Amino acid sequence: MTTIAQLDHTAVYAHDRRRSAEFLAGILGLDVGAPFGPFLPVDLGNGVTLDYYEKRDEPIQSQHYAFLVPEEEFDGMIARLEAAGVTYHADPSHTEPGRINRLFGGRGAYFTDPDGHNMEIMTRPYVRP
Repeated sequence: MTTIAQLDHTAVYAHDRRRSAEFLAGILGLDVGAPFGPFLPVDLGNGVTLDYYEKRDEPIQSQHYAFLVPEEEFDGMIARLEAAGVTYHADPSHTEPGRINRLFGGRGAYFTDPDGHNMEIMTRPYVRP
């Protein structure tokens, strides 16, 4: 299949862009980049950036962001969530706290960022029909 389009970046709304960008970068073991206009980027290392954009006085609609991560990095990410006092869950509805899932032969977990976004880390991509 020929690639027609690739995701380059997406804006992530946050009440405090630095706090939220540093939170996610810290969990994933990444760095926060230099500000770019109103955005504060987290480079995911695959050509895609999450550009944090501050919306202090407006409600933020929760979004879901899923990250395919290396198997050998997963335990470190879980440890960083625990060290930060962030509860992770095996399911997207957050009904199985402190547990991971084993979907598609990998491991995965969901957690909430400071702005209520539902973040997911997984070591295997979903098998789609």
